[in-house]
Amino acid sequence: MDYNIIFKIAAIGILTAVVAQILKNIGKDEIATIATLAGVVVVLLMAVNMISELFETIKQLFLIY
Repeated sequence: MDYNIIFKIAAIGILTAVVAQILKNIGKDEIATIATLAGVVVVLLMAVNMISELFETIKQLFLIY
């Protein structure tokens, strides 16, 4: 099993949290929210890609038999 995706998601989460905290501390709350949403979107795109690959694998599995 490929564990790299878990580490990538964790790294994006940590980086997003650090950037959001820094931006909140300097008074840029709106930009911190946008940065957090950008991190969520990136992780969701990664998850959608993985789900797409899963469906393709299942499709190929049933087409063989």
